[in-house]
Amino acid sequence: MNLCVLGAQWGDEGKGKIVDLLTPNFSVVARYQGGHNAGHTVYVNGRKFVLHLIPSGILHPGVVCIIGSGVVIDLAALFAEIDMLAGMGIDVSGRLLVSDKAHLILPYHREMDVLSEARRGERKIGTTSRGIGPAYEDKIARRGVRVGDLADQSTTGPLASAIRENVAARNRLIADSHMNAADVLTELAAFWPRLKPLVTDTSLHLHRAMRGGQRVMFEGAQGTLLDIDHGTYPFVTSSNATAGGAATGLGVGPKSIQAVLGVAKAYTTRVVYALAMPQTSSMSVGPTPAPTHAKPATGLDEVTKG
Repeated sequence: MNLCVLGAQWGDEGKGKIVDLLTPNFSVVARYQGGHNAGHTVYVNGRKFVLHLIPSGILHPGVVCIIGSGVVIDLAALFAEIDMLAGMGIDVSGRLLVSDKAHLILPYHREMDVLSEARRGERKIGTTSRGIGPAYEDKIARRGVRVGDLADQSTTGPLASAIRENVAARNRLIADSHMNAADVLTELAAFWPRLKPLVTDTSLHLHRAMRGGQRVMFEGAQGTLLDIDHGTYPFVTSSNATAGGAATGLGVGPKSIQAVLGVAKAYTTRVVYALAMPQTSSMSVGPTPAPTHAKPATGLDEVTKG
């Protein structure tokens, strides 16, 4: 049976731990949306692993992990995560596959994220400022750069043209500093030799795996109430965190998702930007869908007691 594991609330429900617990029953674990704003914390034999892009299943030998086309990837963050795992004795060679259709988070996306939040003032969303939203914007606007585009390193190819156009647009919007397209292309060229062995048609790989009788676990990031379509808009993430996102974010048919497991916790929390949260007040109202905010000390007490 193929299973989709996702957050039933606003994220931080402990999905990574559940995925880690269930992984021995699966051959493949596939991440289908989000970026490195996710944070799945897992403890194995007393050691702490914090994973942002790579599925939690990577901690189990023999399990293949996939980063699907619905994920947006910061390559520096990806390789930092791979190096962290290697330093802790986890070898991802031959077990980590990256979709050639996944879009990249580039330096100008991070800058545009910060600029967008600053322009909102008190109505800011509270993003992680890691460029995830702007990367999805470029994807939908059909001006994004995909992993597979890095195969053409020519100075006149589609990759170089897209980078030059996007950097030019960034320079028009941010007049007090200048970004050089050549620097961005140089950075991408340096990543490609290490990235190339990981890149494949992950949709095809999944179909072949399922046809061969292998069980697949689809791993979601964030949570249902942060879904761009079905969450508490506009205070949401930029992708589909619900089960339907697994089909579009991995290129599999909806019938491939044979069961869905929603992870919830006993008390509801969400990461938000709020206006003032005075220590002397039991609640304060901010520009979020949450009508009240507990004092930090109260929240810490709840976490400690469970």
